[in-house]
Amino acid sequence: MKKQSIVKRRKTKKIYVGNVPIGQGSRISVQSMTNTSTLDVSETVKQVRSLNDAGADIVRISVPTMDSAEAFKKIKKQVDVPIVADVHFNYRIALKVIQYGADCLRINPGNIGNYDKIRMITQSAKDENVSIRIGVNSGSLEEDIKRSYGGSTAEALVHSAVRQIDIFDKLNFDQFKVSVKSSDVLTSIMAYRLLSSRTDQPIHLGITESGGRRNGSIRSAIGIGSLLLDGIGDTLRVSLADDPVEEVKVALSILNSLKIRSVGVQIVACPTCSRKEFDVINVVKVLEERLSDVKDPLKISVIGCVVNGFGEAENSDFGIIGRRTRSVLLNRVENKKKFVHNDIISEELEDEVRKVIEIRERKCGSNCQSNSKQES
Repeated sequence: MKKQSIVKRRKTKKIYVGNVPIGQGSRISVQSMTNTSTLDVSETVKQVRSLNDAGADIVRISVPTMDSAEAFKKIKKQVDVPIVADVHFNYRIALKVIQYGADCLRINPGNIGNYDKIRMITQSAKDENVSIRIGVNSGSLEEDIKRSYGGSTAEALVHSAVRQIDIFDKLNFDQFKVSVKSSDVLTSIMAYRLLSSRTDQPIHLGITESGGRRNGSIRSAIGIGSLLLDGIGDTLRVSLADDPVEEVKVALSILNSLKIRSVGVQIVACPTCSRKEFDVINVVKVLEERLSDVKDPLKISVIGCVVNGFGEAENSDFGIIGRRTRSVLLNRVENKKKFVHNDIISEELEDEVRKVIEIRERKCGSNCQSNSKQES
């Protein structure tokens, strides 16, 4: 059951990463990054495809060496999703991956080199219609800026970004987006707010090195979610020390929670208490796993008793309300109700969801998947 988002997005310029528009009101895109060795072409291709299947609109690949650049060329030919080449230190690698078909280049002002090197990179990017991300990071900030500000403060991060933006302006290059990431959530929030007041270029959101699945997801949700509510952000990546597919899931969940972009199944569930009539926790775990492939935007409420069960179901597409031995399953898409035994709730609910999806697909054919991917 779709609701309108209250977020009023800040106006920015539009650029493209491959065929994905960034900024100027375009759908907020989700990015992730491979953690395979780029030299292992087959494994990297496999992971890129997995990320795309999970919902990533753009995938970034690290290119640390010239050998990696050669592997990047092979990878790019085997995938359909737009690819960002992540390059540090060596501007020659940047020039090489641009020629090899990168859709976007991520460079770090703290280590990419002097004005002449940046000039060569931007000229090549302009010639090949490749966009660039200015990726400022608290862990690799320029030493002169750190000294001036006494560390990697929000102001220091923005100073680094603006200095690079000024160089791009002088070089008449405007196909770029900007990020100012810190591992400190509050520093990131302050930096992005300051950055948004200094530029109208598209902004890439993220909390760098946010941690493992649990803490990293929480920290990213707080940081990214706060900025999205401010109307800041045109594309984002959740950075986790985990399977990168989890990054995509968390990112989509953040967007879904703010009603910015609806895709996949959202499950709301009670934390359970003595009133629960079935194993809510297990049902939620099973449904999250079994319905992870669903791209249709659907909301499911799983409530263990009648106290809040019917109220939550009113705001959901499907609802389970716990009752002794047999619980109530509401299918509000088809306006149906039935009673199901408490030991087969997961199976019955999955069956109802998939029946609805099958009916939708029969009605609208191949456009269904396309439409759910473009849901915003």
